[in-house]
Amino acid sequence: MNNSQSDFAFAPPSALGSAVELSVLEGTALSNHGTTSERVNILGVGAMPLDLSKAVTALERWRVEGRREYVCLISVHGLVVAQRDPVIRACLNRSSLAAEDGMPLVWWSRLAGFPQARRVCGSDLLDETCAFGVSRNYRHFFYGASPEVLELLVERLRRRHPGLIVAGYRSPPFRRLTAAEDADDIAAINATRPDFVWVGLGMPKQEKWIVGHVGKIEATALLGVGAAFDFLAGTKPRAPIWMQRSGLEWLFRLMTEPRRLGHRYLIDNALFVGYALGQVAGWKLYERDW
Repeated sequence: MNNSQSDFAFAPPSALGSAVELSVLEGTALSNHGTTSERVNILGVGAMPLDLSKAVTALERWRVEGRREYVCLISVHGLVVAQRDPVIRACLNRSSLAAEDGMPLVWWSRLAGFPQARRVCGSDLLDETCAFGVSRNYRHFFYGASPEVLELLVERLRRRHPGLIVAGYRSPPFRRLTAAEDADDIAAINATRPDFVWVGLGMPKQEKWIVGHVGKIEATALLGVGAAFDFLAGTKPRAPIWMQRSGLEWLFRLMTEPRRLGHRYLIDNALFVGYALGQVAGWKLYERDW
């Protein structure tokens, strides 16, 4: 099913509740009028040492101000992709909110003088924004994944957050869209008048899609959340909390999907360690481009 039924009503909000120092660059605003945060230069990508509540607060401020922004959640995989793809590096560095979705980034930021840094992963941000927005009538649109996953996602969100407004959902084909198909998707999304469009196409496809559609899609924010649809739909297991907090979620995911994720976690993690050592030791300098 490509298009959603409009305006499903769904549920109750949850409570919202020193070589490395050389990598800290000047403060950069999330937006001219929004929450501000310093960016930490990690391999030439400006990561923001935020926590989940600050991220959700920024989204609400953008909505009130009528802004059109996009959100990237930066992982170790994303940092490595950014080293070989300048388009992805630019996508991450131009995003209005570039939170840290990986404990190595959080640890880096804490060592750099930002003890408030916390991991902000896609499934947590999506779930918390849904909860926070129930009383504010947020309108959510979900783009990506298979029709079956989307159906399960909507069903589980309805049970978890009664009162939540799902403006729509759409499962694009797993290939490059034609210009006509892309125009149809844009029109279908805009027709639902969403506040937030959650994009689950995976890195780096979703980042390129988001940047190509900012300004075309009429929503407060486009947010790339990777595998969040699968996690919240229950089609893929999430690592135990202790593994998430200790930086071992990658190992859990590798064990559950070795063929698909083997290269990402074995090769990319090793590359990240090498790149990080080069930056910390001063063997390679990464200039700011945000």
